[in-house]
Amino acid sequence: MTMAGYRTMMELLFSVWILFQGCDSDVKCRDDNGNEVDWYIIYKFPKATGYDLSYLYMDESTNGWKESKKAINSDSGTLANTLKPLFDFYKRTTEGLGYILYNDQPPEPYDRPSASFGHSKGVVILDKQTGVWLSHSTPNFPKYRSEDFWPDSGRVNAQTFMCVTYSYKEFKEIGLQLKYIHPFPFDHHIPTTFHNDLQRVAQSRHQRFYPKEKPWFRVKILTSMNGRKFSSFAKYTHFGDDLYSGLIVNYAQQNLYVKSWGSMKGPLSSNCSSSIPHHVYNVKEVKILNEPFRDTVDHSKWCVTTVGGWTCIADINREESQMKRGGGAICTENLAVAEAFRSIIHSYERCKRARPHSDAQDREL
Repeated sequence: MTMAGYRTMMELLFSVWILFQGCDSDVKCRDDNGNEVDWYIIYKFPKATGYDLSYLYMDESTNGWKESKKAINSDSGTLANTLKPLFDFYKRTTEGLGYILYNDQPPEPYDRPSASFGHSKGVVILDKQTGVWLSHSTPNFPKYRSEDFWPDSGRVNAQTFMCVTYSYKEFKEIGLQLKYIHPFPFDHHIPTTFHNDLQRVAQSRHQRFYPKEKPWFRVKILTSMNGRKFSSFAKYTHFGDDLYSGLIVNYAQQNLYVKSWGSMKGPLSSNCSSSIPHHVYNVKEVKILNEPFRDTVDHSKWCVTTVGGWTCIADINREESQMKRGGGAICTENLAVAEAFRSIIHSYERCKRARPHSDAQDREL
């Protein structure tokens, strides 16, 4: 073989090695069977239903909700399978893995942070090929550096989770979204070779990283590994308005049903004001598998348009004090997802003084 032929062969082998390296990542959203999925949504039941560790599951293949056969704290369920790269890292620190765990109600041994941090909960895990952004509503999740990840307090209320698998390059934008949300990172490890904004988010407990000028919000389209488009909404504390009636409804261009925590000191009423383009209705009761439950035992945060295909999984409530806090939502325009969420709405709060509107397709519940 000539030197030129040898060089060509080596370049080809190196290219093939790079290709397989790019496909070798274990950091992906995974279902109950450990299979890779592009995205999923989980809705955990509250204790009041008698199914406190049960959950509904949905991904692109299910065409709506299906009941999981596993408990949410199972070491072989959806959450455990998705978090496995993190658990492996705890046992043996490996090169090339990064993570940020953030929660405004962090697990022990951390105290609750000041309200200057966002009302936000989530998990970011990534390597140089792929990563997951798992947005959720569960206090104390996950437990600090333990494979026994589910907090005891998590049994009581309903909760939601949304996981999306992204390529490494998309986490540059995710880092900027987190800058606006300004979450409290209670545990992290981001290598110095990773995106600078992720490193700064990870260190923001000690070196504050947040926007310094208007606009006090950021909306970004994120593309999943399979090419699906997700809209990420992030607002900083200076935005000073409700995430749903002050931001999301302007982009959805439809009336919204919003589900947020029902045990708050200063809840915002359903909004039919002429100052917003569409109505925003508070969901008061959800019904899953013929089991209705009130928003007082449902800590989930989500919204769905009254018609069409917009659905968002969020981490902030419709509440006066939270108008002044950072937070965000991940939204998808998927009719099957939207219909699945609309199907479980059992009752909602109508406006006290509703202005006339022409949306005759708003359904009566």
